[in-house]
Amino acid sequence: MIFFCTNIMAITVLVSKQAINFEQKIDPSMFKIKNVSQLNKACIPLKITDVKSNEYITTHYINKNTIVCEKDVKVYEDNSVVFNFGGIEIEKQGKIIYENEDFIRIKKDDGSFEKIYKDGRLK
Repeated sequence: MIFFCTNIMAITVLVSKQAINFEQKIDPSMFKIKNVSQLNKACIPLKITDVKSNEYITTHYINKNTIVCEKDVKVYEDNSVVFNFGGIEIEKQGKIIYENEDFIRIKKDDGSFEKIYKDGRLK
């Protein structure tokens, strides 16, 4: 009877099977479902249905065997920029922050800036 009562009070959470890197896309195979009796007050556990229905990336490094909370992930947004130089198309990750008739300046995902001239050269 005691076992039955402890199972009712359990909270279902996702636990990482492996270490997950910063801004890595996650999928359901990276997690295992576990029942815990206590949870950190600041943690809202991530649900497996959310992981299956949306694409998420991590907001920080997650260690192996760690409970994954909603604050640990964010919805993935594709921030790629496609440059068309005649017959050549180049796709870069980042956002366009400035453009004129000579060059385009983009901000990469790592925070650095890159200047690409419209004739195809980099600087």
